[in-house]
Amino acid sequence: MPLTQHQLRIAIILIAITLISTWPSAVFSQNLAPFAAPGASTLHPTWEASGLPADKGVPRSRLSLVPLAGETVLELASKASYGVLSHAWSGPAPALLGWRWRLERGLPQADIRTKAGDDAALKVCVMFDQPLADIPFGQRATLQLARTVTGQPLPAATLCYLWDSRYPAGSSGANPYSARVRYLVLDGPASPSGQWVTQRRNVAEDFARLFGQESASVPPVLAVAVGADSDNTGGQSLAYLTQLRWNPDP
Repeated sequence: MPLTQHQLRIAIILIAITLISTWPSAVFSQNLAPFAAPGASTLHPTWEASGLPADKGVPRSRLSLVPLAGETVLELASKASYGVLSHAWSGPAPALLGWRWRLERGLPQADIRTKAGDDAALKVCVMFDQPLADIPFGQRATLQLARTVTGQPLPAATLCYLWDSRYPAGSSGANPYSARVRYLVLDGPASPSGQWVTQRRNVAEDFARLFGQESASVPPVLAVAVGADSDNTGGQSLAYLTQLRWNPDP
């Protein structure tokens, strides 16, 4: 059965933020790999890059390592583009996820509550293996169809932390294309641009906040992803990210 245009967009979004087909099968029992490969100035191979399908004609955002203030960090630059780095994980969600991020140029025209404005200058996402039985019937049917047509084990629940230029910190909701992707704004217009901000999140609490009406317990984690996109609004953004870790030091 062919996907409708709406269902196809949902599948594209889920595929773009996961790259499941290329995830290694190994279980990462220690922690997330650093962005930089050991002793090199290239991305660690555990972090897999992806964008939208080639037939969409959307360039890939530039996600690369750069030196900044004596540290090698991940630069996320978008220009009417879409790009994601994904890191496989297998197992229960650790207690905390921490990182430092910095927004240089945001996307003031973006509106994460609308399809036309669904862009993010800076996002960190966690994907969960939520049981299908917990998902509302209509969304479950769409997800199962997308999995069948694409041949990908698309995640049933994705939680994205955002730095947004429109909505204040604490704002949350569902992606306008798919309720299987939900967001939580951690830094908004009031947050200082051009400065590092440290984040530490209790993943279980955040999952319960956004998906708790569906699942009483937190499902296993499938992957962590970071990215930047401005393909809907045609804008430009620039941001930095570093020290993304499970259970970071105080």
